[in-house]
Amino acid sequence: MIKILKYGEVLNSEIFNRGTASTDVSGIVADIIENVKANGDKALFEYCEKFDKAKLSSLEVTEAEIDEAFNSVEPKFLEIIQKAAENIRNFHSKQVRNSFIISEQDGIVTGQKVTPIEKVGLYVPGGTAAYPSTVLMDSIPAKIAGCKEICITTPPSADGKVNPVILAAAKIAGVDRIFKVGGAQAVAALSYGTETVPKVDKIVGPGNAFVAEAKRQVFGMVSIDMIAGPSEILVVADSTCNPEFVAADLLSQAEHDKMASAVLVCDSMDLANAVSDALERQIPKLLRSEIARASIDNNGKIIVADDLLKAIDIANEIAPEHLELCMDNPFDYLDKVKHAGSIFMGKYCPEALGDYYAGPNHTLPTSGTARFSSPLSVDDFVKKTQYTYYTRDALSRVYDEVAFFAEKEGLTAHAKSATIRFEEEK
Repeated sequence: MIKILKYGEVLNSEIFNRGTASTDVSGIVADIIENVKANGDKALFEYCEKFDKAKLSSLEVTEAEIDEAFNSVEPKFLEIIQKAAENIRNFHSKQVRNSFIISEQDGIVTGQKVTPIEKVGLYVPGGTAAYPSTVLMDSIPAKIAGCKEICITTPPSADGKVNPVILAAAKIAGVDRIFKVGGAQAVAALSYGTETVPKVDKIVGPGNAFVAEAKRQVFGMVSIDMIAGPSEILVVADSTCNPEFVAADLLSQAEHDKMASAVLVCDSMDLANAVSDALERQIPKLLRSEIARASIDNNGKIIVADDLLKAIDIANEIAPEHLELCMDNPFDYLDKVKHAGSIFMGKYCPEALGDYYAGPNHTLPTSGTARFSSPLSVDDFVKKTQYTYYTRDALSRVYDEVAFFAEKEGLTAHAKSATIRFEEEK
């Protein structure tokens, strides 16, 4: 049963504790990365047979396989995927940055050039679970950014095939290449390249503890989006909320993972008790009830605050991945939210809208990192390069100041590089 805590009557460590740390898999992952670096495709085939029970003849998904998968998906689902893709495109197209140039002084030009990252790799969980939403959320911003090559790695099922809905979503999103590789070995292949899998410049996408650790270890060889932890939801609800709605929203994240965190912060003990009762009614009816039960019992909590302003303060301290403002007047509180990955406003905006359909990205900072990081966006798939131009006359006006600054830092060669251009005049 979920814990109910009265803010101010328990230790802050109980309020803000995020649960048990995951098992250390760093050694296993390091061995996998070294094997893929040394043996390339051979290692990938062996890992696929070992972990996915699939004996493959080739690693790359063919156009024929993609077309067959696309044609096998229920037409209604294809239509919904296409609508979701359009919503995601519309939202992310507003994020496009432009290069700029400044030339306000004679002889001086400064500017910034925005360039797409050339090759990106998207990790998409697969096997028994299929997440076409991840394909859309990770590939569409990359496509809008103008990335030259977008590759997906995803584990196959035992028959050697990729789940059809993943391939259908990839076709709709415009992904260039797809590979039947999962786990830490997929991250290694994208980072170092093999005979089949290209080396990329950036890897994005969620995964299990092995994938997350692999991304941590290859960072520097390639860029990554983030090290994602277990899923999180925090609902701030007022006393008028329907407890059945709130319980359902908490369970929408609890069913992801036994380590997932579902938290309610409210201003009413009556609501807290009603939501607890609703959770007990709803959990047994879930397909993933065992996972949801473990998440709610081990990591779930209901925090009762004095008022909604204090509830928002608590939410800011936790800095959740998903934050629901489940109240009639959510925009009155929006400016008070400082730390959250994505905010869902009002009583009819369940977090599931963001997972699949609304348009904002669902790849979000977890584990409190919303204090300093942002959702995946078009910005993640571009790089900014600065440039500077000075004429001789422009430099003559400031070279002595540049040299003076450099000498104050003890860098005389820096100073000399500015003054040497005018020594003949002196």
